Amino acid sequence: MFSRPSLCGTVGKLCRCGTSATGKTAVAAATVPTARHYHEVVGDIICPSQVRGIDHIRDPRLNKGLAFTLEERQTLGIHGLQPARFKTQEEQLQLCKIAVNRYTEPLNKYLYLSDLYDRNERLFFRFLSENIEDLMPIVYTPTVGLACQRFGLIYRRPHGLFITYNDRGHIFDVMKNWPEPNVRAICVTDGERILGLGDLGACGMGIPVGKLALYTALAGIKPHQCLPIVVDVGTNNIDLLEDPLYVGLRQKRVVGREYDEFIDEFMEAVVQRYGQNTLIQFEDFGNHNAFRFLDKYRNTYCTFNDDIQGTASVAVAGLYASKRITGKSFKDYTFLFAGAGEAAIGIADLTVKAMVQDGVPIEEAYNRIYMVDIDGLLTKSRKVGNLDGHKIHYAKDINPMSDLAEIVSTIKPSVLIGASAAAGIFTPEILRTMADNNERPVVFALSNPTSKAECTAEDAYKHTDARVIFSSGSPFPPVQIGDKTFYPGQGNNAYIFPGVGLGVICTGTHHIPDEMFLIAAQELANFVEPSDIERGSLYPPLSSIRNVSMNIAVGVTKCAYDRGLASTYPEPQDKRKWLENQLYNFNYESSMPGFLGLAADALH
Repeated sequence: MFSRPSLCGTVGKLCRCGTSATGKTAVAAATVPTARHYHEVVGDIICPSQVRGIDHIRDPRLNKGLAFTLEERQTLGIHGLQPARFKTQEEQLQLCKIAVNRYTEPLNKYLYLSDLYDRNERLFFRFLSENIEDLMPIVYTPTVGLACQRFGLIYRRPHGLFITYNDRGHIFDVMKNWPEPNVRAICVTDGERILGLGDLGACGMGIPVGKLALYTALAGIKPHQCLPIVVDVGTNNIDLLEDPLYVGLRQKRVVGREYDEFIDEFMEAVVQRYGQNTLIQFEDFGNHNAFRFLDKYRNTYCTFNDDIQGTASVAVAGLYASKRITGKSFKDYTFLFAGAGEAAIGIADLTVKAMVQDGVPIEEAYNRIYMVDIDGLLTKSRKVGNLDGHKIHYAKDINPMSDLAEIVSTIKPSVLIGASAAAGIFTPEILRTMADNNERPVVFALSNPTSKAECTAEDAYKHTDARVIFSSGSPFPPVQIGDKTFYPGQGNNAYIFPGVGLGVICTGTHHIPDEMFLIAAQELANFVEPSDIERGSLYPPLSSIRNVSMNIAVGVTKCAYDRGLASTYPEPQDKRKWLENQLYNFNYESSMPGFLGLAADALH
């Protein structure tokens, strides 16, 4: 897998193994590789001397299936290797739609798309980008969670890099094995907290693979610039350790100083291999590590944590949009978070920044946010639980309470946000209390996957007399209440991270401030139309997400240059056009050698 022709000799005098610089045979002919392997082509530019005709069928980056023209088939020497039929990419897209709809089980659809990606890269990404409303739940939440749980059974080909704790001291050498020399964005997980499913160890690879597929489909970031990585330090999931199909290290998780030194080495290896401005997106690390690493690395590397900052940005965008319905400002809102993990803290921290930007003093902003963890309301006097890390900012000087229904009744929040992964904790009683205390209660059930949501969309509308302003983290079907149908919006991070990633990569941004995520939230909220709000959604249709991503990328680009964080110069005047010129082309390009036409003209 991922092998390339080996080279020998000194710099400036390189030759293929098998023939020395003087032309003498160095290796027996029987040992010379005769077959090319998966992903022979790297980067943007194809070197004709390195690619044979058959590679155009074998390599997914070059393969066009039956879309090769007769001239291309004959010139490349692949005529006769395919049926006589010629198809356009549009005809292939129709066939893809028919094929994926034949499957009823989401996991089978996921496997079909994975196979398509392995066969024909451009067709896969165009199919995904043009059918994002139907395929987003397949390539990402909720189906990707099931794919991670079955990863040992469905694993076929490497779509990313597995770096284990056994590789410590040699992580840079492992990273050199990835064949792409120009990686600009890395999504990395250690698999400790996959969605709401817990510790899945190395099986968490499905998450960075899915995230980076959306980087390309939704923001046009070139796929060869993206690298999914799992850092495998073991798992504490006993079921996986005893599962004969588990593909990761069979050991308990490495923790403490050894774990931190391992991650430090990984970060240094990324910079050594791909440069200081390589975007490193942390994904699904445990709560106890997520904030530590964000605080530790944010000012020394180009990094962000999507579970903290991406989730925060999309949630705050929903809060911005909700103000158009309630007619209130942030200073009029009282917030209650069910959950005090990385997602909840991230949303709360960015909400504070949004309130301060609206003129609310920072102390008042903190005072308007209440938070509940597994041990109850965060208070300064409670005897159980802890107030470590960022939690302390939201601890109140009031009597401790542990019952969520009592807390809602006492605090009377106008906004109730669930990020707890505790299914059904927003009971009918709690929803009715929210409706009694607010003309238009705001309820966000953000936990993923759908089975972990704090309440269903139907319950939210049913128990609030359809007055609720609702959003969820995973998709819910439309809800019929009386003669009106509501189409609840999904607060999906995919609205945010592709656009942020595009802006950061193109500008060569050194570090990513929270300001960029607030800009992303505002750009997303500005994209919400009155018709979206009327149908019950705080977000634009997923079909418009590529336009949203471009608007976010433009805002991030402006911020990068205004803040002096960009390293790409000169600063472009027309930033939108500059960004568009760097996007991935989803359409097929000619497979003919570019110089043939020029040579023919010269002969005449």
